[in-house]
Amino acid sequence: MHVLLNAHAGGDADIARQAIRLHPDATLIEAEDLAEAAETAARAGADVVVAAGGDGTVHAVANGLMRVGSSGADRPAFGVLPMGTGNDFARTLAMPLDLLTANQLDLLATGERRTMDLIHVGCTSEGECYAVNACSGGFTGQIDEEVTPELKAAWGPLAYTIGTLKALPEMEHYRTTVAWDDEEPEDVRAFNVLVANGRTIGGGTPVAPHANPEDGLLDIVVVREGGALDIARLTAKAYATADYTEDDKIIHRRVRRVTVASEPGMLFNVDGEAHTREPVTFEVVPGALRVVVGPDYTARPA
Repeated sequence: MHVLLNAHAGGDADIARQAIRLHPDATLIEAEDLAEAAETAARAGADVVVAAGGDGTVHAVANGLMRVGSSGADRPAFGVLPMGTGNDFARTLAMPLDLLTANQLDLLATGERRTMDLIHVGCTSEGECYAVNACSGGFTGQIDEEVTPELKAAWGPLAYTIGTLKALPEMEHYRTTVAWDDEEPEDVRAFNVLVANGRTIGGGTPVAPHANPEDGLLDIVVVREGGALDIARLTAKAYATADYTEDDKIIHRRVRRVTVASEPGMLFNVDGEAHTREPVTFEVVPGALRVVVGPDYTARPA
């Protein structure tokens, strides 16, 4: 089991480093380019490659594994050792967030493996990549600009709430065209577009509560244009873990592919990192990776 860690990770990472080095089934690999390190481990015949970190680390390692083979069966199993601020994909996998590192490594070495989808993200100038958890544009993109590394370090998961409050006064309205699968493009006045494989963003907020990462479909949640009170109401529902997708301000679809173009350009993030304001197509990649899951994992949410 190859455990990949950002070479510059500090703080609690030093404790994790020691636990990984002492674990009989783990080999620690520290790298600056985690995607390249994951690809190298896969080509060397690793059975399990683990991303030790937050959602950015998960994204990088998964993209490295996608450079090898043509399906999940051809690639090493993928594991997540949650060490970040949000740990959102780990939440969908039901990986325990409060275990000692040694116990988490035991689970990663012996846990059940499930074949899961990824999201292929294509646009014109930024290049293509794969999203593991979710891509969001519009209001959530503005929130991500406010949630700086310094804010995360100071406030932890509360940084996402603070970012929301800071972004509200600058909320943009978008004239958006959405094309679902092979349907004709549809004009939507939207605040936000979410393309999800996992169920939560922002440290556990269930923005796509019905998402199933094994069903070969993307969950799309569009927040229609409204007032600040509408955004506050929907945000409060999501933070309270209530299902907001039946609200009349929400469009919820499950599709294989969706193309989004907006005026002004809607800033999309990919697994929490700002990516593009250009028109972008998201397409499901069924069965992309075999992923180690926690003991309470269910593909179909309860």
